[in-house]
Amino acid sequence: MSTALLTDLYELTMAQSYLQHGKTGRAVFSISVRSMPEERNFLVSSGLESLVRCLTTFTFSSDDIAYLRSLERFTDDFLSWLSTFRFSGDVIAVPEGRIVFESEPLVRIEGPLPEIQVFETIALNLIHHQTVIASKAARMMTVSRGHGLVDFGLRRAHGPEGGTYAARATYIVGFLGTSNLEAGNLYGIPVSGTMAHSYVLVFSSEEEAFRSYIKTFPDDPVLLIDTYDTMTGVATAAKLALEGLPVSAVRVDSGDIASIIPQVRKYLDDHNLKNIRIIATGGVDEHDIERWLQAGVPIDSFGVGTKLLTSSDVPFLDMTYKLVEYEGVPKSKTSPGKVTIPGRREIYRHYNEEGVMDHDEIVTEGAGIPGEKLLKTIIRNGKQTGVDISLEGSRERFKEDFARLPAGMKGLSKNRYPVIIR
Repeated sequence: MSTALLTDLYELTMAQSYLQHGKTGRAVFSISVRSMPEERNFLVSSGLESLVRCLTTFTFSSDDIAYLRSLERFTDDFLSWLSTFRFSGDVIAVPEGRIVFESEPLVRIEGPLPEIQVFETIALNLIHHQTVIASKAARMMTVSRGHGLVDFGLRRAHGPEGGTYAARATYIVGFLGTSNLEAGNLYGIPVSGTMAHSYVLVFSSEEEAFRSYIKTFPDDPVLLIDTYDTMTGVATAAKLALEGLPVSAVRVDSGDIASIIPQVRKYLDDHNLKNIRIIATGGVDEHDIERWLQAGVPIDSFGVGTKLLTSSDVPFLDMTYKLVEYEGVPKSKTSPGKVTIPGRREIYRHYNEEGVMDHDEIVTEGAGIPGEKLLKTIIRNGKQTGVDISLEGSRERFKEDFARLPAGMKGLSKNRYPVIIR
């Protein structure tokens, strides 16, 4: 798959026309979210590392040029321009892991107009998808009360690449790991996994399946106990543990979690197996996590998948990539419901006396007001500046921001954070 062709046709038709008519001055495009979904109190900036990697390695291959020539839409001069195309502009952005809100300029891309126009589609795709997933995962973290969360969602993610980017986004907000080996390979995220029902089914009995798995993986075996009957399954797991075989945890993937897991915990405790952890999986979302933990259901950790990696309640944000300045002149769209804020803008964050986030201000660049400036120069003249965009750095930034988020913003109840536009 060619990254250069992961764009909409009109990005290139516009670029060709810009060049033809001498519109090659310096342009500024800004990525922001028009409005906050009702189901979100805050968003988490994510996808910047992917965007930086895309911009700094972006080229059109000879095969890409050949395909574009076959469309018979582009001139030889334009195709020649594309053949030597490299990103030479600047990227000013909110680092990944920061908590952000509506209307705030998350990423600003600056450079020659035809060049910067080309990146609209891929920039939005990378920032949008990963911000959606990070924000959904953060909601789960807000109600998890310190219980571990692991991403199990690759199989139902919107494509392999989307699932891998999503695993990274969940790790930024504090997930312990992922089942996705490619995410582990690419990003160094801890990987984990148990067994499927199919493993149990191919053996003559549940006990034989458990014994076989423990023999293969004696260091940290997690047994799936609900293939036939959950209480029978936990009894079998307990039997093996009492024989001295290692059993680290049991996993429950179906049934009435709120009802069955207390019974599982009681059975284990009654047999002096309090060290065996219980993992809940199967269609889990933040509402389930909150409800079960509030009810005191004794779950140690959660494996979450489908509803996380599809962000089932908010599958998209109204995120835009808009021209805000051309040749030093602020530009804005004025259509009803889609008005954009013109010019280069900064975000300043203000905290109260206790160090808790109080409000944000969006102001004209250079206003020089007090407060924490969120935007950082990530790329200058096509080269990275050295600002930290590492995964571990992003994870730490979220941890710090979340600790300073007002208490009322951390639950599932709707609350608004003040963002002042000046």
